[in-house]
Amino acid sequence: MQESDMQRMWSSAHLSGGNAAYVEELYELYLHDPNTVPEEWRTYFQKLPANGSAAATDVSHSTVRDQFVLLAKNQRRAQPVSAGSVSSEHEKKQVEVLRLIHAHRLQGHQVAKLDPLGLAQRPVPTDLSLYSYSLTDSDLDTTFRTGGLAIGKEEATLREILQALQETYCRTIGSEFTHIVDSSQREWFQQRLESVRGRPNYSSEIKGHLLERLTAAEGLEKYLGTKYPGTKRFGLEGGESLIPMLDEIIQRSGSYGTKEVVIGMAHRGRLNVLVNTFGKNPRDLFDEFEGKKVEGLSSGDVKYHQGFSSNVMTQGGEVHLALAFNPSHLEIVSPVVEGSVRARQDRRGDVSGDKVLPVSIHGDAAFAGQGVVMETFQMSQTRGYKTGGTVHIVINNQVGFTTSRQDDARSTEYATDVAKMIQAPILHVNGDDPEAVLFVTQLAIDYRMQFKRDVVIDLVCYRRRGHNEADEPSGTQPLMYQQIAKQRTTREQYADALVQTSALAQDAVQARIDEYRDALDNGLHVVKSLVKEPNKELFVDWRPYLGHAWTARHDTRFDLKTLQELSNKLLAVPEGVVVQRQVSKIIEDRQKMAAGGLPINWGFAETMAYATLLFEGHPVRMTGQDIGRGTFSHRHAVLHNQKDGAAYVPLQNLFEGQPRFDIYDSYLSEEAVVAFEYGYATTTPNALVIWEAQFGDFANGAQVVMDQFISSGEHKWGRLCGLTMLLPHGYEGQGPEHSSARLERYLQLCAEQNIQVCVPTTPAQVYHMLRRQVIRPLRKPLVVLTPKSLLRHKAAVSTLEDLADGSFQTVIGEIDAIEAAKVERLILCSGKVYYDLLDKRRNEGREDIAIVRIEQLYPFPEDDLTEILAPYSNLKHVVWCQEEPMNQGAWYCSQHHMRRVIAAHDSSLFLEYAGRAASASPAVGYASLHAEQQEKLLQDAFTV
Repeated sequence: MQESDMQRMWSSAHLSGGNAAYVEELYELYLHDPNTVPEEWRTYFQKLPANGSAAATDVSHSTVRDQFVLLAKNQRRAQPVSAGSVSSEHEKKQVEVLRLIHAHRLQGHQVAKLDPLGLAQRPVPTDLSLYSYSLTDSDLDTTFRTGGLAIGKEEATLREILQALQETYCRTIGSEFTHIVDSSQREWFQQRLESVRGRPNYSSEIKGHLLERLTAAEGLEKYLGTKYPGTKRFGLEGGESLIPMLDEIIQRSGSYGTKEVVIGMAHRGRLNVLVNTFGKNPRDLFDEFEGKKVEGLSSGDVKYHQGFSSNVMTQGGEVHLALAFNPSHLEIVSPVVEGSVRARQDRRGDVSGDKVLPVSIHGDAAFAGQGVVMETFQMSQTRGYKTGGTVHIVINNQVGFTTSRQDDARSTEYATDVAKMIQAPILHVNGDDPEAVLFVTQLAIDYRMQFKRDVVIDLVCYRRRGHNEADEPSGTQPLMYQQIAKQRTTREQYADALVQTSALAQDAVQARIDEYRDALDNGLHVVKSLVKEPNKELFVDWRPYLGHAWTARHDTRFDLKTLQELSNKLLAVPEGVVVQRQVSKIIEDRQKMAAGGLPINWGFAETMAYATLLFEGHPVRMTGQDIGRGTFSHRHAVLHNQKDGAAYVPLQNLFEGQPRFDIYDSYLSEEAVVAFEYGYATTTPNALVIWEAQFGDFANGAQVVMDQFISSGEHKWGRLCGLTMLLPHGYEGQGPEHSSARLERYLQLCAEQNIQVCVPTTPAQVYHMLRRQVIRPLRKPLVVLTPKSLLRHKAAVSTLEDLADGSFQTVIGEIDAIEAAKVERLILCSGKVYYDLLDKRRNEGREDIAIVRIEQLYPFPEDDLTEILAPYSNLKHVVWCQEEPMNQGAWYCSQHHMRRVIAAHDSSLFLEYAGRAASASPAVGYASLHAEQQEKLLQDAFTV
């Protein structure tokens, strides 16, 4: 049947009546041998839901699909013989045959021909031998029941069964799926693999397209190698099958209705993907090779770290492609991709993950070696981070830099074994068999779309050159590179095979090579499906946030009456929701705060910041360990019903049609979670995106994200991000691990107004700071050192008027009525120590000392500090006081800013230090010693 006939059938009869009967007959043929039905029907049948349920938008197909599933069950589910019922010799052997079938499904991959170089020598497992099952050659022509082996018949000779097993599981595809607990998923793989014996019949058109994609992959590398010899490009030579694989991922997912594909990858093959998959103009790439500077970036980055986006056309419509920017920290891009995908799905209301697909491309050494891989897998099915399944591609060069010995590279059989922790199926494939690569790619996409889970493709290939084009690999891998020197390319081997089988003429092969070379010479786009005038609705609109200079202030006021109305809605606990006693007291206190009967504390002000932003149309997303309650029990944004444990989130129930408010307690990870939230924030400019550390020092585990993305992403890649990080910080005598958020590390990263570092000390300050972060059309990461003891400190309070009419103050001057002319000592500080200094000053009745808080340490507010210092004309001492040791905290990174302001005020003044002595540890672990040090630093502030 021609495709046009098939389309007419869909539109005219909706698979009803006589057409439905015809389709059922086709499906029976498909179940018997998929290669006997036309390719368009085979593709359609492959996409049918595994459980037979119809999609919500496809109700007209539901009846036939139910019939399909019934047919499938009748065809493939022969009941195995139980050991207890075996009576004859033949039946005993029948049981052994079933065990042989299971062994091949379980271990066939161990003898599959996966290595294109043929160097990997692995012993044949005894479980794959006939002789391990009381079977001999004399049984080969005996007929046995196939026991669910999907080869189109219920009985076959042992010879046929063994041949089917070897062809399915022991050729150039090695499949691992028997570790999956869900039997429907295992049966799905068995049917799909066994029915075509691991090798579907592809049309000449598809084979020609495969060759064209391989020609493009090889052609670019050869062209660059000739034009820029010895220049680093981290070429794809040896792994060219990645390009047709990505092409199939995009086209097949597009046929499912996917609208966006987000790809993350390290540098191996990245330039090839940019040109041959994303359609980057080769001339632009050549300019980068020749050192052309990208306008608007102060530092820029090497070409094989750059991201890109474009639109391509598929059978299902236009698809937007996004390649994430990535530093040399390899796997750290994986959770960034997941965050970007989740943001896109949330924006589309794509709960199931059908519309946006994440694809992560890994190297084998990094996949096995880097812990963030495990962290990213762990988030794959969690509420706050799942994206409907990720397609993972491992470009398995069988060598990491210069490490190729397996007992040096990992402790597992395969680099991909870590994926088994979430029961992800793993499809190993020989990269020199393009049709096998195409088949596993189709399997991977269909599995992901049907089961919404991660799947891994292990593309076993090789690295024709060294780690980079200037490297000489034979010094460390002599035998491997002796073979590589003799190895014909994937394209050459496949082209010869097509010519030998008359699928393609020799002159057509050369024509493809010439056509691609001519396109490169002329600087033309080489992706034929590229959309030249893309649908802009598929893009995130960043225009309102571009071109804004740094500004500290923005109008964050909010109508007082509306503020109180929002508070009343938040505090109205629905009938039937029984809150815990302490939580009930918090709600009662907040009701008094909203009425003006109690001073406002931190928890109330923070919650009202979120409520007012939602009211003004801004989504809010919050994640972190214990973020719902708050580590120090101050937030309680999620109420837990004491009757049934159900969660009620008041901020999700403010008003009909409100923006999203998402809050998730994260799993115990920092690196992957912060990277995820960075990816989310870079894709959702109008939202407040927050990650909160349980304790500030926990963020240490995500330092690579701070260094490579948060602090430098704008200047390397032009990538804006408004991520907010809340890091509890303050010396409370809790030892070295729970005192310091390592403020100095963030300040050290500050330059060119890249990030904001704030230490708010009042509820009103946190309220206006959070509102400023979203309302101001400037997207800069915000690092906030939040308090612990100040959450309930009697002096750390604000008023309703402070929230309604105030603004964020980068510097807060003296609050007591102290005459400026009498002040001889000025103490500068940030954070909790302010309240300790204030208590000491008040207790001692000192009127010659003024205390000034610097609430924003970067960008440093020199103008605001200058203004506050102006009235103090009789200063003799200016002191910076901090709780942290001298080599930590703000002292080293911020003193030059303060000195500049002080010198301009009075050149005779010198900035002095009061704080803990330099220390290798952030804090002491003994309460008595902590108290002693705290008293001394306060005294020093008053006397040095």
